[in-house]
Amino acid sequence: MDPDSLRGFATELAEASGRALAGMFRHPDLGVETKGDDSPVTAADRYAEALLRDRILARFPDHGIVGEEFGTVAEDAEYVWVLDPIDGTISFVAGVPLFGTLIALLHAGEPILGVIHQPITRELAIGTAAGTTLNGEAVRVREDRALAEAMLLTTDPGAVGRHRDPGRFEALCARARLCRGWGDCYGYLMVASGRADIMLDPVMHPWDIAALVPVVRGAGGVITTWEGDDPVGGTSTVAAAPALHREVMHILNGTES
Repeated sequence: MDPDSLRGFATELAEASGRALAGMFRHPDLGVETKGDDSPVTAADRYAEALLRDRILARFPDHGIVGEEFGTVAEDAEYVWVLDPIDGTISFVAGVPLFGTLIALLHAGEPILGVIHQPITRELAIGTAAGTTLNGEAVRVREDRALAEAMLLTTDPGAVGRHRDPGRFEALCARARLCRGWGDCYGYLMVASGRADIMLDPVMHPWDIAALVPVVRGAGGVITTWEGDDPVGGTSTVAAAPALHREVMHILNGTES
């Protein structure tokens, strides 16, 4: 299956879930529950994922699905879709448009298509090995930025200190031009489209990661775990243009020469 032949279907999925989420964004009666891991979930998360699942299985009944809210179906299938209906539910609940929907297609366990969709600002990034587009136009990471000129993003700066070496992260921020908390999947969209330079998260789940990989790589960027390993199956992410990524990794892991 050619992932580029699925760009139209991926767009249909994103637009359908996006219409639903836009209708519930900042709704005064939106209920919020707390899951077992202390993360929030809303009716919007569940509705959007159910919608995506129904459309995928209607089109590809032999495919598997892994979703944040409703678990797995046929996860050993050759092709498996990985869904995060609202990546950034905290932002969604607060009425901040820095969340997004993540949709990925895996072939034999490897992400071959990734989607990041922000339905409020109407930004749709689709990545494959052939390249990444934003609203249909090809995009690339900024490959000529020195660290001193770079904008660094992370979802939760406090989480870095709780899960990683805070001193190394502070050293990295001190050497960058700007450090901001414009995070969740929107930060990776910014890096892939050349509007930011570094995006990192110290703690991630499989449904957080899978879609990011084709989007960042298709835009010419590098995405790894905090230690520099393949992010697929990992629990953290660091994304940037190739040369900048190497420099960032040396600082985060204390391996500068």
